[in-house]
Amino acid sequence: MKLLLVEDDAALAAEIAKTLRAENFALDHAVNGEDGQHLGETETYDAVVLDLGLPKRDGVSVLQAWRAAGRTVPVLILTARDGWSDKVAGFKAGADDYLVKPFRVEELVIRLRALVRRASAHGANRIVCGPLTYDAGLGTFERDGLPLKLTGLEWRVLSCLILRKDGVVPRGQLIERVYDGDAEVDSNSVEVIITRLRRKIAPARIEGVRGHGYQLVPGEAA
Repeated sequence: MKLLLVEDDAALAAEIAKTLRAENFALDHAVNGEDGQHLGETETYDAVVLDLGLPKRDGVSVLQAWRAAGRTVPVLILTARDGWSDKVAGFKAGADDYLVKPFRVEELVIRLRALVRRASAHGANRIVCGPLTYDAGLGTFERDGLPLKLTGLEWRVLSCLILRKDGVVPRGQLIERVYDGDAEVDSNSVEVIITRLRRKIAPARIEGVRGHGYQLVPGEAA
C-alpha cells in the first residue's frame, strides 16, 4: 500500500515516515501544500496523511481541490488544530478521519489501515482468500492459521492483491503502490516478487491476466 504524507515539520515527518516504512507502507512526502496537491492529483495512493497548517497552500484548500477534481483517495487530517470549527471544516472539505497532535504513531498506523480497508469495500478486519487470512487491523498474514513470513515488498504486493481479491490489479497500479516515488524500479522486479509469493501462498494463486495485470485467487485445498 502506498501513502502520501503532506507535512512541513521535518522532524515529525521523519518519525512518521520511519514508522510507516517499518510497517511496510510505500511513502511519498511533500513539505508544502502546492507540492502535496500536485502529487495527490497526479499519482495513485491508497491514503493520504494531510497537515492543515502548510506553507504555500493550507490543507483544507488542498483537500477541497482534490475533491473538486474527483479524487476520492481516503484522507486523514493530522494537525495541532483541535477546535470544533477546525474539525468541521476538515470534514466538510472531504476528510475521512481527523487526528490531533500530539498523537501516537501506532494509532496513526491503525487508522490508516482501517481507511484503506474500508476504501477497498471490506467491512471486516479479517480478509480471507483460500488458505490466506489478512488481518487489516494488524497488517499481518496467516497461511493455514500460521504466521506468513514476508519481506516488505512481498507484503506490499500481497496486501494490494488481497484487498482487491475480487478483481484484477493492473501491473502499473501494482508498481505504483509497491514502490516509493523516488525508487528505481527494474522492469522485472514485480515478477520476481510474485514468483516468490506464489511459492509461499500455495494453494492460493496469483494469476497473470494477459494485457491487464494480476489477480489473487483462493486455489484448491490439498
